[in-house]
Amino acid sequence: MKLLKQFSLILLISFAGEVLKGLLPLPIPVSIYGLLLMLFLLSTHILPLEAVQDAGKFLIDIMPVLFVPAAVGLLDSWPALQAVLLPISVILVVTTIFVMAVTGLVTQAVIRRERSKK
Repeated sequence: MKLLKQFSLILLISFAGEVLKGLLPLPIPVSIYGLLLMLFLLSTHILPLEAVQDAGKFLIDIMPVLFVPAAVGLLDSWPALQAVLLPISVILVVTTIFVMAVTGLVTQAVIRRERSKK
């Protein structure tokens, strides 16, 4: 029953994101509206973390299963992907290295900043 209540809260916030998308004519995906709304509610403690924590942990635990339909869709589109496989592979490798480098630099900057405060 507890998980059902928590999932209902998450769905309600997602629905509020849908409503915001209808009201605000910005080119932002609906899911981003919902995430920003959830972030606002959790940051301001209007919605306590405990109200959605168990459902959130459950969703993180089953996250690999949620990618199965996307992977099947890619396999279904294999003939179209074969023509652009090399450029996509290069882009994936380059952007992955870029993200890893930026993440490392930001992490180092945060660590140095914390050390300088002490």
